[in-house]
Amino acid sequence: MTTTRRVVGPLRFLLAVAFAALVLAQVLFLPALSRAMAEDSPELAHLRWPTLVVAVLGLGCVQVVIVCTWKLLTLVEDDRIFSAASMVWVDAIVAAIAAAELLLLGTFVWSLVAVGLPGPPVVLLLVLVAGAVVGLLVVVMRALLRQATTLRTDMEAVI
Repeated sequence: MTTTRRVVGPLRFLLAVAFAALVLAQVLFLPALSRAMAEDSPELAHLRWPTLVVAVLGLGCVQVVIVCTWKLLTLVEDDRIFSAASMVWVDAIVAAIAAAELLLLGTFVWSLVAVGLPGPPVVLLLVLVAGAVVGLLVVVMRALLRQATTLRTDMEAVI
């Protein structure tokens, strides 16, 4: 358990840095990039706001995953990870990944219909597949956590 405690601190620091970077991206970088793209390509200026909204929502999904991971780390520190409380946070991670995948799928479909270039849809498809792999992996890990929680509950009942 001491190894776990040594890892939780640095992981929390990195999660906090990632969360702060995402907030900065949502508040400063993405709006500035959106504005610059609209100025550079006036024919695509009408896409500025929809693109910005989708990007901010997508980063919001990542922020939800970070917050849920933080809460799961708290449960690990308190040795309560194998409890029903952990399932709520894992379910929230699954929901955030699903929401991000839906956003990405919509963007992919739109890019197939509206964008004449082959590059963006290919990149979006690769990201969509990678996101699906991560989502399915989390679902498998959720099933393992549920099984471990059941086994721990059974063992505590025996002891």
